[in-house]
Amino acid sequence: MKKMFKPFALLSAMLLIFSCSDFEEINENPLAVTADQVEVEFLINRSIGGTQQNPHISERIFVLYWMDAGRTARLGTLSEGGSNDGWTSDYFQDYVSRWLRDINTAVSVAEGKIAEGNVKEYTNNMLQIARIWRAYVMSEMTDNFGPIPINGFQGVNPEYNSVEDVYDFMLNELADATSKLDETNTFAPSGDLDPAFGYDYTKWKKYGNSLRMRLAMRISEVDAAKAKSHFEAAASSGFIIDSPADDLKVKEDGGWNDYTNVMSRQWNSHYMSAAYKNLTVGLGGVTSEDQFPDDQLPDDQLPIDEQINLTPANYLGLRFEDHFSLLTNDPAAGFWLDGLPNTVDPRGYKTYPIPGNLKDPEYNNYPTWSNSHAESERKLIIGESDNDENGETDDITIDAAFSWNAFAAGDWGDKGAKNQLRSTGSYPRLAHRFRGGENDGRVFFASWETHFLIAEAAVKGWSTPMSGKAAYEAGIADSFAYFGVSDHLTDYLASQDYNNAGTSVNWDHTTEPPATVTMDYKNGYTGADATYNYKYPENTIYKGGSVKNDHLNKIITQKFIAQTPWLPLETWSDHRRLGLPFFENPAVENPIPDLPQLTPGNVMSNQVNFFGQRLKFPSSFVNNVPAGHAQAVQLLGGPDAVHTPLWWAKQN
Repeated sequence: MKKMFKPFALLSAMLLIFSCSDFEEINENPLAVTADQVEVEFLINRSIGGTQQNPHISERIFVLYWMDAGRTARLGTLSEGGSNDGWTSDYFQDYVSRWLRDINTAVSVAEGKIAEGNVKEYTNNMLQIARIWRAYVMSEMTDNFGPIPINGFQGVNPEYNSVEDVYDFMLNELADATSKLDETNTFAPSGDLDPAFGYDYTKWKKYGNSLRMRLAMRISEVDAAKAKSHFEAAASSGFIIDSPADDLKVKEDGGWNDYTNVMSRQWNSHYMSAAYKNLTVGLGGVTSEDQFPDDQLPDDQLPIDEQINLTPANYLGLRFEDHFSLLTNDPAAGFWLDGLPNTVDPRGYKTYPIPGNLKDPEYNNYPTWSNSHAESERKLIIGESDNDENGETDDITIDAAFSWNAFAAGDWGDKGAKNQLRSTGSYPRLAHRFRGGENDGRVFFASWETHFLIAEAAVKGWSTPMSGKAAYEAGIADSFAYFGVSDHLTDYLASQDYNNAGTSVNWDHTTEPPATVTMDYKNGYTGADATYNYKYPENTIYKGGSVKNDHLNKIITQKFIAQTPWLPLETWSDHRRLGLPFFENPAVENPIPDLPQLTPGNVMSNQVNFFGQRLKFPSSFVNNVPAGHAQAVQLLGGPDAVHTPLWWAKQN
C-alpha cells in the first residue's frame, strides 16, 4: 500500500503552518488556508503517517522508553527510573505540532464542510474516521504523560484536562463516531491515502469498537461501571477486530521517513528481557527439540542431541555467583543455562532467535558493519583483570552458541565488570523480521488483543460475545498463526506445565505452583553437581504475591507474549494497571540514582514505585507554557515525576 510522502498542491500552504516549532507559533490558527482548499483525507493521511514515528522519534520513544518500560527489550531507562528531556521534548513537539494538530484540523475541516453543505459522498465517513484516529492519538499521549487538552492546539493556548476527563471524552467519541460511520457507503477517497485500512469503512468501524474496548478495560480498576458499560456496548456491536484479516497494521519501509521500521536502528541490540524469558521458559509443554528445524542445525547429518545441549526440565544451568548479580528478584538470577530450555513457548524462538544459530534466516546480523553477532565466545574474568593478558588461564570462557538466556537490567557493580557475556553474540536478540522493514506491517491492533480483552471481561463477569475460555484460546490461536507455529497449538493449550513465574497455559488448570521446586544445577567454577530450591517469584503488587496461576495471570501472560514486540506501550499499560505480568526488579549491586527507593533490603519484593509510570513533561513545555504545565501537574495529582502513577493505574 502506498503512503503519501509528497506534499499535495492543495496542502502546501498548510504545511508551512505546521512546520514551526515554537509553542506559541503552533497555536496560530491552523485553518488560515480556507477549508475549501483542504481535503480531509490528506490530513488523516498525514496524521497516521506521523504517528508511525520516524527513526529519530521511534528510537527514543518506541525503543528506549516503551520497550524498556514494557519489558519487550532489556535497556535500563524507564525500568530504572530514568528519562531524557531531549527525547521527551522531541516526541511531545511532534505530537502537538503534527499528529494531533493534523487530526484535529481534519475533524474541524470535515465539520465545517458538512455545516456548509460543501460535502462529497464520503465526507461524513471521513469525519468519523478522523474522530476514531484522534482518539488513538490522544490515548497514546495521555497514557504517556497524563493530563492533556481535550480541545487543544487549535489557535489558543489550551486548557488541560484530567486523565479521567480525557478518557470520558475518548470513549464517548468512539461510541458516537462508530455509530455514525456508514460502512455501507460505496464512495471513498483513494485507498492510497489510508495506510491503515485503505478506506475500508467496515474495518475502521471494527477498529473504533475494539479501541473502545481497550480504553474501557484501561479504566476498569478505577471506574468499573463506566468501563463495563462502554465495553459491553462495543463488544456486542457486531463490528470488532476478531479476525487477523481485520488487524490494523501499517506497512513499513527502509530508509528514513515516517514509515521506516520503528526498530531499525542497527546499534540497538534489542536483547530479550528477563521478563520475557521467565514467562516463556517452561510454558506450554512444547520441547525445544520439537521446534528445531533440521536444516538449521550446524551439521544436518547428526541428530540434534549430539549437537546441542537440550537441557532437562529440572535443570537451571551453571551457577556463577561471583559474575551474575543476585540482588534482583529474577528467579533465575545467578544461573547461566548452558543449552536450550527443555520446553519453551513456540513463539519464543520466533521472536528472539537462538544465539549462534547462523543458519536461521531470522537471526539478526545487526550491526552489519561488525561481526559481533557471530561471536558467541565470551569470558568471565577471574580476579581484577583479564588474566590472559598476563599469560594466565584462570578466566572462564563460555560459548553462548545455542543457549537462551536473559539478564535483569540495573547496576551489576563489580560482578558486571567481570562478566563479558553481556554482548551481542551471547544473548537472544529480536528477530530480523521485526527490524528489517520486510514484515507485513507494524501492528497497532490485532485480533488476539480483542480476544484477550473479551477473556478478561468474562473473568470480571461482564456480558461478552463468547466465553472467557473460548476467547482466551482464540487469542492464543491468532497469535500462534501470526508467528507461524499453529502446529503446536493443541498440545500447548492442554499443557499444565508452569513457566518460571508459576503460570500455566491450560484455562481449566488453576492450581497454584508449589512454594519451591528442587532443581539441578552445576557449580560453574568447579563443575560439581548440586541442587537448588527454586522459588517462584512473589509478584507482591498483584494479590500480595500469593496468586500466580489464576485466569487473569494466564490472560495477561498470553497477551504480553502476543503483543511482543509490536505493542510495548500496551504491555507497559497492562503492568501499570494490574501489576501483571511479573516484571523482575533491576539488579541493585550499587544504588541506582533514579531509583533510590529500590535497595538490597527490599529488592526481593515488588512495589509500584519500582517501575516507571509515565513520562515527565518536557522542559520546553514547562518553560514556554508555565500556566499550562502548572494546570497539568495539578490535575496529575502528584509531582511531575517518572514514578507518579496515572489515574487508571495501581497507586501502591
